[in-house]
Amino acid sequence: MDVDAYLDRIAAARTGTPDAARLRALHHAHLTAVPFENLDIHRGVRVSLDGDDLFDKIVRRERGGFCYELNGLFALLLEELGYTVTRAQARVFGAERLGPPYDHLALIVSAPGAPGERWLVDVGFGDHSTYPLDLAARGDQDDPGGRFLLTDTADGDLDVLRDGKPQYRLETRPRDLTDFAATCWFQQTAPESHFTRKTVCTRLTSGGRVTISDRTLITTTAAGRTETPLEPGEALLAAYREHFGIDLPRGTAFRPPQLP
Repeated sequence: MDVDAYLDRIAAARTGTPDAARLRALHHAHLTAVPFENLDIHRGVRVSLDGDDLFDKIVRRERGGFCYELNGLFALLLEELGYTVTRAQARVFGAERLGPPYDHLALIVSAPGAPGERWLVDVGFGDHSTYPLDLAARGDQDDPGGRFLLTDTADGDLDVLRDGKPQYRLETRPRDLTDFAATCWFQQTAPESHFTRKTVCTRLTSGGRVTISDRTLITTTAAGRTETPLEPGEALLAAYREHFGIDLPRGTAFRPPQLP
């Protein structure tokens, strides 16, 4: 991996000690530079979990991705920088039930100088914590993204709550990225997947968040929330360029994914 190119992509310092402070800085930098987005799913482009393909998409072509891509590549960067990384599967809480196994990829990270400290790192959940969460803490953790709480389940997993609402159930057992391939395929092809139902592109900003949901531009700041309709075609593509640096080919059309 070209580590310097990745750090330049997220506007992070090229040097530094691999400690908790740098991890916080990298986490924040990633969230503000790299969007959570599912545009390829609606362009008929299959998502690849190969490390070289992830680097090409996110770093060289300055795109984003969803959890398997964003946390998948971020894990490789952290390992290159000296951190110890566990890839962990999680099941996302829906309206009525938990999602399937491998529904989400999150990371458990420790620094070389403090192996007893472990952090829940997640740059691939869309709108989540701005900074890593202390995996050992069981009290409230205040973060710019909300008040987070980790609670133990009877089966030895961890429920991650944000402002009192369950987000996902984390299994702390180590997994390989290839273990997520089947559910990744489901997420990008199945009508039941929320990723196939509409396009989304979102990233953290210095003052809040910017999102394009289908053809609506949503900006949130401390002053409130604004929604602006976007016309399909060039106006929509121009908004992706302006707010996310995503330069899609002229004439790009989004369509519902089809099962192969």
